[in-house]
Amino acid sequence: MSLLGNLIWLLFGGLLSGLAYMFVGILLCLTIIGAPFGVQAFKIGVATLAPFGKRVVELPHANSTARIVFNLLWLVLVGWEIAVAHLVWAGVLALTIIGLPFAIQHIKLIPLALLPFGRDLR
Repeated sequence: MSLLGNLIWLLFGGLLSGLAYMFVGILLCLTIIGAPFGVQAFKIGVATLAPFGKRVVELPHANSTARIVFNLLWLVLVGWEIAVAHLVWAGVLALTIIGLPFAIQHIKLIPLALLPFGRDLR
């Protein structure tokens, strides 16, 4: 069932979203300061390509001082916008019964979009 959900997800926007995250990740990695944020954009992009059958997990030392600082910067600069976009799409998709599984995937991606440092989708 995860395979079918991921294929439908890719056809109806997941592929474009994942590629957009990866493109932004490349741009961010062009600078030394942006490189850690670019890596996180890649991680979210890969997670966006196939979210069915996975869950957000907290990695060891996820709440270290450096990761908290990076998460706060991410949250203030772009994380809240990405989370709002996922929330809006979840709301739109939840209007239909067919869209409910896809809405759940958008809700699942919100914690990763808000605080990506120290978290992963596995």
